[in-house]
Amino acid sequence: MSMQPFPSPQIPANELRPGRHWYATAAAITVVLIVLGIAIGVYRFTNTINAVDTDNQFANGDTVTLRLEPEHEKAIWLKDEVQGTWFDQACGITGPGDPGLTDPGIDVFLTRNETWNPLYTIDVPRAGDYKVTCTSQGPSRYAIGDPGGFVTFGGWLMLALLLPMLGVSVGAAVVLVTAFRRRGHRKRLLAERYGSGGSHPAQPALSPGAGPDRQ
Repeated sequence: MSMQPFPSPQIPANELRPGRHWYATAAAITVVLIVLGIAIGVYRFTNTINAVDTDNQFANGDTVTLRLEPEHEKAIWLKDEVQGTWFDQACGITGPGDPGLTDPGIDVFLTRNETWNPLYTIDVPRAGDYKVTCTSQGPSRYAIGDPGGFVTFGGWLMLALLLPMLGVSVGAAVVLVTAFRRRGHRKRLLAERYGSGGSHPAQPALSPGAGPDRQ
């Protein structure tokens, strides 16, 4: 007579906690953050390459009229001369309310043949038509555009790269924690239902011809 163990007991997957829906949650978090990072990168890159209206430049002493709104900030950009000569620049703005020009910080905008630097950020109190005039001690070219150039884009690019990395990390962490806790829950259920061994004890198997004691 030989000993044959019963098959290892099974716990239905839907009884284990945390539920398997956490795997779907992990996948959703990963996908959403990856897509968000790509969307931010594409959106900011598109804005950056169109940041400065270089097709509508104006020269030293010219006055341009702009339709501006407080919620759509604009900036005055200055074209770098090839010779590297820097002239003192001054711009003024007039229009409704009390418009002003502020320091734009460090940035740069590049085209195939030109380099532009932000000169002033335009601050307007309300929507309306404003007149801008710039002067310098030498020939200069100006253009109106958005405040953010390639330096600003670099900051957004870092965010666009970090979001997918964060998504993958968070998704992997959720999967690992869920799998670890489900495994622990399975062991506890086996111990509660079948004893600490987690399986049925071995039972004797009758050999061929063997049977109950015969009289």
